[in-house]
Amino acid sequence: MASASVSAAADYPQPLAEEPVPSVAELPADYPDSWVLVHDLHFNSLPDGRAAVVDVAAENHHVRGQIPVAQFGNILPSTTRGEIYVGETFLSRLTRGERTDVITIWDTKTLAPKGEIILPGAKRGLFVTLRNSLQLTNDEKWALVFNFTPGSSVTVVDLDGRKILSDIELPGCSLVYPTGPRGFTSLCADGTMTSITLDAAGKAGETVTSSAFNNIDDDPLFMTPAMVGKTAWFASFKGGIRGIDFSGTAARDLGAFQIPTQPGGEPESRPGGWQVISSDRAGRLYVLMNPKGGEGSHKDGGTEAWVIDPATRTVVRRIALKNHSVSIEATQQAAPLLVASRPDGSLDVYDAASGAFVRTIVDVAHDPMTMTASR
Repeated sequence: MASASVSAAADYPQPLAEEPVPSVAELPADYPDSWVLVHDLHFNSLPDGRAAVVDVAAENHHVRGQIPVAQFGNILPSTTRGEIYVGETFLSRLTRGERTDVITIWDTKTLAPKGEIILPGAKRGLFVTLRNSLQLTNDEKWALVFNFTPGSSVTVVDLDGRKILSDIELPGCSLVYPTGPRGFTSLCADGTMTSITLDAAGKAGETVTSSAFNNIDDDPLFMTPAMVGKTAWFASFKGGIRGIDFSGTAARDLGAFQIPTQPGGEPESRPGGWQVISSDRAGRLYVLMNPKGGEGSHKDGGTEAWVIDPATRTVVRRIALKNHSVSIEATQQAAPLLVASRPDGSLDVYDAASGAFVRTIVDVAHDPMTMTASR
């Protein structure tokens, strides 16, 4: 009897060791190049948006952490300060009451809040997230917040002093693109762009407005570009690619070219989705393409990613996506991965060099609108 009891006990799994409570792990201060911030706008509950930190190269345990991003928020990781900045809006009674706009500062290692900066005037732009609603300038010492009331303006924020430096009116212009050592450019409704240099106090200095280049009526630019150094590459609704040099104090138009026509579009392959263009470390561009393109298809998403060499203006590869996707982002590894976000909240990951499918990471978000690769 005794030996039978011992044998039966051995057949049962042994109890796990007790875990300490709380049990908190820290992330690295500098995220690896395979990590991507995935912004979940969460349309079904807008006050409860969030962003997941995802290692798209990992075999498992892909989601490494998450932070809240409330009410049409914007998320922006610093490359030098060990912080993640979130522009967000709160109402005192959740769905009503007094409005408070803030930049919340999160620690990259602990994903704990380090503080917040109140944005006055209840005017932070509230719309489906675009990365260029919140940007950094002046060696990442200052944040630029795009406001929309519907009058447009930019608030300049000192991140070290945690204070407002200025509000700059931008009549007829939208979003911010860091320009030169200390300034920004905005795209304007008349097809021009306006560059504003900031002085040492964060006030508006010299203003330069370009000639019209953005064909607003017939073939406008998507407003989220792929960055290669200080050069921004914008895709247009009908398949154009335009470069803008933001390295000087005033933005400089580098001209445009049309993506070469490829077989198989029915009726026409066009860029489509929310974040339609990305770039890798080598400067190659990735464009999310919809073979059923036409008037009004620019938000429909796509089923292919076309890899484009902007130097030769050629399509060097076409990656067939396993699933319809709404946004794409390339990682900054030497051998990059291409991440495609799906309407069901999952991510498909591809080898960017071969186009081979690598894995699906399921249920990362409800509405994965934008992705930001670690740089």
